[in-house]
Amino acid sequence: MILAVTSRNVLLPDLDQPTPATISIDLRTGKIIEVLSRYTGGAVGNESRELHFVDAGDKVVLPGLVDAHVHLEEPGNQDWEGFWTGTQAAAAGGVTTLIDMPVDSNPPTTTPGNLDIKRDSARGQCWVDVGFWGGAIPQNQAELRPLLSAGARGFKCFLIDTDIEEFPRVSECDLHKHMSRIQQSLKNSVMIFHAEMQNASLSARHILNPRSYREFLSSRPEELEVDAITLINRLQAMYPSVSCHIAHLSAASALPIIRAAKERGLKLSAETCFHYLCLSAEDIPDGATEYKCTPPIREDSNRKLLWDALLDGTIDSVVSDHSPCLTEMKELESGDFMKAWGGVSSLGLGLSLLWTEGRRRGVSIGHIIRWMSTKNAELAGLSSTKGQLKVGYDGDLVIWDPEAEFKVSNVHLYFKNKLTPYEGMTLSGLVHKTYVRGRLAYDSTLGFEGLRPSGELL
Repeated sequence: MILAVTSRNVLLPDLDQPTPATISIDLRTGKIIEVLSRYTGGAVGNESRELHFVDAGDKVVLPGLVDAHVHLEEPGNQDWEGFWTGTQAAAAGGVTTLIDMPVDSNPPTTTPGNLDIKRDSARGQCWVDVGFWGGAIPQNQAELRPLLSAGARGFKCFLIDTDIEEFPRVSECDLHKHMSRIQQSLKNSVMIFHAEMQNASLSARHILNPRSYREFLSSRPEELEVDAITLINRLQAMYPSVSCHIAHLSAASALPIIRAAKERGLKLSAETCFHYLCLSAEDIPDGATEYKCTPPIREDSNRKLLWDALLDGTIDSVVSDHSPCLTEMKELESGDFMKAWGGVSSLGLGLSLLWTEGRRRGVSIGHIIRWMSTKNAELAGLSSTKGQLKVGYDGDLVIWDPEAEFKVSNVHLYFKNKLTPYEGMTLSGLVHKTYVRGRLAYDSTLGFEGLRPSGELL
């Protein structure tokens, strides 16, 4: 059985703008078997039992998105989020592959056995393809190779206290042991850093008004990110074959360090998030804890510099860092930023958020797909199968209307705890259909009615 999707507007590899094309997918393998550089809408009537056409007309056909930074939190905290609801949210937003973070689940993904437990929890629940990062914590250097062998895509660590007993931060001494192990025998892996540096002044800061966003912002200054990235660069000079990645960069003052590292040829990449690109500290009311995340959302002048860094290649990719929790953990009644759980929920909204904000800045859909799909696939070691509409790649694609507008409300939110700072915002760009390996995973008219999850574990 062949699925052929045709449109006057298909985003093919290395293009900034869509062009007429037809994508054919073998449903037995889920792979793209042909890409024709023409629109074949007139052939839709020639369907047979072995050939099914989807004519998208003027709607845009995009490669499926890859979100390399998602907290699904199952097992253990599945009342916060879970594989079923999280991957439904992903599919509704055109994300066909996501990589789950090792922290916030119980147990965390720091051993091969724990990864097996997580994979067992995920089986049969995933509407999109799901991969897993392993965790790097003190004293688990011996687990790195077995974690990779068990399917982990790489390793995530924290340079600042997590307040999670099972996932403590690593010290510089720990990192020497981890990176030495990776350099010796795990060179195809990557070390991902929550790049805020623990220091004595952090715990000594006194907050007078915990409802004040300005005071919360001052408690997580840019220097924490600058110090962390400076350390990472120093370690990279000692372990030059180790690929390092900066998670959720928010501090524009760290950009010169990243640029200089790339110019020296260090294997360093960086991501930022939708909330750092689409929200500004000046617009966050006191007590509005749905905006709390770490690192924090900074000023509009900082946001402009992050956009510039995306366009010049200093920042490589954009992710959600979808990190939900129970609504009561957000301290909405007290408005206490210091007590509230840190994390912004946005899974399923990212393409619309980035398109709405980006096209005001002259950003093309080609740029957005490179940031949201191609580069994230590279980071996760999936660049030969994901992120592009090419022969031999997985048949992951999205039918999308760039002009449709919608107001964010609960009807657009498929994740479990429906609290987001984007509620009430009018966004452009609506996903109509999402296909994973050629199988329909989401339909904007029907939602998930009549469909079944067919995502695979990577």
